Amino acid sequence: MRNGELRAMVARILTDRAGTALTPRAIAAELNGRSSGAVGNALKTLAGRGEAEVASTTPLSYRATTTTAAAAGPAIAPAAPRPSGTSHRKKTPASASAGALPPRTTGRAEPPATATPDPAPASGSVVVTGPVMRPNGTAYHPRLLSGVPDVTALRRLRDAGVAALLYGPPGTGKTSVVEAAFPDCVTVQGDGDTVVADLVGDYTKTPDGEFVFVHGPLVRAMREGVPLFIDDATLIPPTVLAVVYPAMDGRRQIVVKANGGEVVDAAPGFYVVAGHNPGVHGAVLTDALSSRFSVQVQVSSDYDLADQLGVDGKAVRVARNLASRQARGEVGWTPQLRELLAFKKIAAVLGTDAAAANLVGIAPEEDRDTVATVVRTVFGRAVTPLALGARITPTNP
Repeated sequence: MRNGELRAMVARILTDRAGTALTPRAIAAELNGRSSGAVGNALKTLAGRGEAEVASTTPLSYRATTTTAAAAGPAIAPAAPRPSGTSHRKKTPASASAGALPPRTTGRAEPPATATPDPAPASGSVVVTGPVMRPNGTAYHPRLLSGVPDVTALRRLRDAGVAALLYGPPGTGKTSVVEAAFPDCVTVQGDGDTVVADLVGDYTKTPDGEFVFVHGPLVRAMREGVPLFIDDATLIPPTVLAVVYPAMDGRRQIVVKANGGEVVDAAPGFYVVAGHNPGVHGAVLTDALSSRFSVQVQVSSDYDLADQLGVDGKAVRVARNLASRQARGEVGWTPQLRELLAFKKIAAVLGTDAAAANLVGIAPEEDRDTVATVVRTVFGRAVTPLALGARITPTNP
């Protein structure tokens, strides 16, 4: 076999099953029983060049990147037909381990049989009006942003390469609108402990004792040309978040120092959108971060939507009342849409009184008396936070 020929054949299989994680053993079986060790070496070389990436370490598996197709050689000639009723490997059940090969296709992997949200269109030219399914299966109801549905507006901003920052209290729907607009987005959940490796990747020890570099969400999003959603971005230390900046500006390129100075270029479609909770302790919107997001959108709760979704009208009145007080600086907390939807679920299980009591209990301690007063006024009875009562004494028959 000529030098590099096996590597090209392996790249071809990865390309034909884009998005699927494959083990060296599974690929070797497809190549008519070639050595899984040789296939593993070819995969390591491809990953080292950025022409494949490690999908998992247990078991060790790889998947294609946007550059894998360029490394693929000519199509692999099919194996000679086998006699009827025979097979070169045993059939495995649906619960087989990761890396088993799905039916071969000529392009992208076949979609699963279960219903999933449609991927976001490449362009924001289509105006979205009705509910949009999020990846978790829940419906998102679009809201207007500058006269157009927010989902459409975000997609148009992506087309124009204008990074967006969504800010507002927790539970207002920042994550929901991003997932509705970009169901293929890669998400980073930021916090004060986030380090550079959480974004670009790090070396991981495999079961056989070797170390392989597993690329992080920033690199994956850049190579796949999909949006990167940095949730709670302002909780991430500024020195860590700075690794994203070169990917957002005209360079659209980063250098992964931990992987030998690997250079990663952003594929068309890569986009960055971030979430910011101004009232959360430790959230700091620095000038450097703010300047990277040309569009900054405030996200507040849609109380009319809460009414439409069947939340108890009294609970919505409590939220509106507290929101008005918050605007006047009288209170620092008010129930958002997330808390109101939880109220609806709790009321269905434990009753309205319990849901109202929980509304008081989840309020910050410094605002609890004010919240209790508003709840008492609206519901017409005094309410205290949920608490366990006396022990239940069994009754004699």
